Amino acid sequence: MRLVKENTKIDFLSDTRRKVAVGFSVLLVLASLVSLATRGLDFGIDFTGGVLLEVGYPQDADLDRIRALITDAGFEEAQVQTFGATTDVMIRLPPQENENPNEIRETLRSVLSSDEPNVDLRRVDFVGPQVGQELTEQGGLAMIFTLLMIFAYIMFRFQWKFAAGAVAALAHDIIVTLGFFSFFHWPFDLTVVAAVLAVVGYSLNDTVVVFDRIRENFFRLRGTSAEEVMNISINETLARTVITGLTTLVVLAALLFLGGESVGPFSLALIVGILVGTYSSIYMASATALMLEVTAVDLMPPQDDGGELVDDLP
Repeated sequence: MRLVKENTKIDFLSDTRRKVAVGFSVLLVLASLVSLATRGLDFGIDFTGGVLLEVGYPQDADLDRIRALITDAGFEEAQVQTFGATTDVMIRLPPQENENPNEIRETLRSVLSSDEPNVDLRRVDFVGPQVGQELTEQGGLAMIFTLLMIFAYIMFRFQWKFAAGAVAALAHDIIVTLGFFSFFHWPFDLTVVAAVLAVVGYSLNDTVVVFDRIRENFFRLRGTSAEEVMNISINETLARTVITGLTTLVVLAALLFLGGESVGPFSLALIVGILVGTYSSIYMASATALMLEVTAVDLMPPQDDGGELVDDLP
């Protein structure tokens, strides 16, 4: 018991703190679901369809001037932003009804050339609404499939109570991250879907590290309560969790402020996801396993018919 007291520095999972943390997470998830149901997501051209243009200018592009020219030409709600260098401009137009793609291309070329004769229209993509609908469905299926595979992996690697905790934490991370994008009306495109899937991997890695230490300590600290074992395990991995998270956030902050508008949503999704994922790895994953009353007995190797232990614990 002295070993327990010396190793435990922060009581993460006391009954009161655990209830407060889980209650806070439930409120976050409910608020995110309400926002998603009422406000929805600000889908980009990848999901809604429309026109995407990449334009090169010989000098720094005047985004306000470009927006005004496109609006005067009859293209409302155009999104104009730089990507990479300040001379590279990306223009997104919502779906244009009863318009021929070639006519749209030539009209935009004419409008932009009237202001800058040396403008270079490098790329023009047309995405139909049907393609956007398919991407939405496939993105949702990818999330569900990912969670099911993770549940199977954690159940095989540890035990079903740990698997339930891991999936609860990952579902929490996905919903809250999407809730942030819905509430603040940040643009949501395929890069954000990729970022959310990356968050799932990051959060799962954190959770597995904690769970692995919990499993080790269940056998090393026999006779200690499950709550104390989990507190010790979280404290022992806390330095690694904080250093990894801060290092990643520094890189993402640089990407957000210096990488241009085109990678902004991707960076925001990862920043929110890593903050939420670090929190959920400590509270949602471990707290869920603790509420399911996981014990060292759950991790013991099964017995054969003769009553002897079969050493097949992963």
